[in-house]
Amino acid sequence: MQQWARIAILGAMFVIAYLLILAWQKDYGNAESKPQQKTAVVSHEVSADLPNSQTAAASSDVPQANIAAQQTADASAPVSQQLVSVKTDLYHFWINPKGGDIVRVELLNHDKNKDSDEPFVMLESDAKRTYVAQSGLIGLNGPDSARAGRPSYEVEKTAYSLADAKAVQKDGKAEKVLTVPMVLKTADGVEIIKTFSFTQGEYPVVVSYKIVNRSSQNWQGQMFGQLKRDNSEDPGKSDQGIFTLGTFLGGAWGSPEEHYNKLKFANFNEEKLSVEAKGGWVAMVQHYFVSAWVPGELKLTQANGQPYAAKLESRKSSDDMNIIQFTSPSFNVPAGTAAEVDATFYSGPKIQSELKDLAEGLNQTVDYGWLWPIAKLLFLGLQFFHGLVGNWGWSIILLTILVKLILWPLSSKSYRSMAKMRVIAPEMQRMKEEFGEDRMRFSQEMMALYKREQVNPLSGCLPLLLQMPIFLALYWVLMESVELRHAPWLGWIQDLSAMDPWFILPLLMGVTMFIQQSLNPQPADPMQAKVFKIMPIIFTVFMLFFPAGLVLYWIVNNSITILQQGLINKGVAKEREKRDGANPAN
Repeated sequence: MQQWARIAILGAMFVIAYLLILAWQKDYGNAESKPQQKTAVVSHEVSADLPNSQTAAASSDVPQANIAAQQTADASAPVSQQLVSVKTDLYHFWINPKGGDIVRVELLNHDKNKDSDEPFVMLESDAKRTYVAQSGLIGLNGPDSARAGRPSYEVEKTAYSLADAKAVQKDGKAEKVLTVPMVLKTADGVEIIKTFSFTQGEYPVVVSYKIVNRSSQNWQGQMFGQLKRDNSEDPGKSDQGIFTLGTFLGGAWGSPEEHYNKLKFANFNEEKLSVEAKGGWVAMVQHYFVSAWVPGELKLTQANGQPYAAKLESRKSSDDMNIIQFTSPSFNVPAGTAAEVDATFYSGPKIQSELKDLAEGLNQTVDYGWLWPIAKLLFLGLQFFHGLVGNWGWSIILLTILVKLILWPLSSKSYRSMAKMRVIAPEMQRMKEEFGEDRMRFSQEMMALYKREQVNPLSGCLPLLLQMPIFLALYWVLMESVELRHAPWLGWIQDLSAMDPWFILPLLMGVTMFIQQSLNPQPADPMQAKVFKIMPIIFTVFMLFFPAGLVLYWIVNNSITILQQGLINKGVAKEREKRDGANPAN
């Protein structure tokens, strides 16, 4: 019975793991995300796909303003349409002076793929893909509400770098901040200064608007920020062969009340987002990376700015683009005064500590699934060990040792029971031969033997039950944590999040599993014995396509189990010999 239970749990572990992967694929995969056919090159001249105001052209997607626009802003000064290039230690941005939209973002610290020196491209607008971040001012006097289309801003120059940054005091420490101002002057005396602020060593970018009203009329408007993306595939998608995970690609949003919510592209209309929240955010999520808008503060007087409640919305554009946005409340700038409104834009790796500080719930875009409590603890453990050794592979090994030490008391009881089963195996074989076909008598004698030897035949299943959730949680940690993307270990393992290219680790895992099973009591039934022996082969094949880091964990786990079980087996055997020596009648 004990052996059949072990085989059943091994098989169940195999089947459930695979079914969970299929469920993840169904939940997080985006089957509808197919490359969009495009017939013309966009050349970074992004169309005005902003949420519609009542005065906008019929084809535009400018956000719906609270009040229909009655005036038209006049961008009278001629402006070159050359893109503005901004390069920091983390980013290379391209900003279009027309509208001030972010049309291309390269992440300088993340490669396109393991074998490439090209930076990973987050945002872009070309013949292959449209994925841009847009922001502007709409409403009664907002320049993005004009019939003429997006306003053209004046820029001082078209190339910025950290050499242009200035030291500023922030939270008691000096930081280098690069500001990129863009100016729009209207015919009636209103000056709008749109500024992008980049901080050295940080991904969040503050996008602010300062409205200086030198006219004789009140100025009224709203700020919006939105992400616009087509249905193309995720460029950061991980390929694990036949067991590829369909990590989530789509929209997301959060608020203090509802921290994290996913919205598939296919549901942007059917399950349309329409929520008002203070402290909320909107984002587009992909494997390892995220782009997000976080509404900021509104400053109407000389006093400090105050957070505003923003309207969070999603929709499909007329050309099937996916748009998720926020819109601020309408605010007034009296004649002869000035006001400021801002928001934070993030486009980069899903680094949990940074996302958590940026907005509540944004760090949950690192989605560990329903085993997230265990996965979170495992990731914290990995982070701790990485801080000590500086290598994620060795961190996995140290984490495995720690987990085994924590589970040692529980697993020792199980292995001790299994060792006793191994010792009494000859006695059970003798009983089987003695009682032959009398199954009732054999069962009675066997249960009496179990009781006399204090053996629980099902206790050997406990180690597998304990390891199963840890195994699956670590799988999601490896697949979702950008810190382990392209992380090398040693030798041929240059990416712990990808499968072993030479299949050495899976084969070692199979060997350790075979050795471990040889230390267990062998089934008396020939059919059970055959099934038992074939399990290492099945698991080896299963592991061929799993991340190398996960297979490494399983090898170390098996190796420690072999040591632990070997020591316990010897101890139990000596105890039995000592007892038999003291009681020759037994």
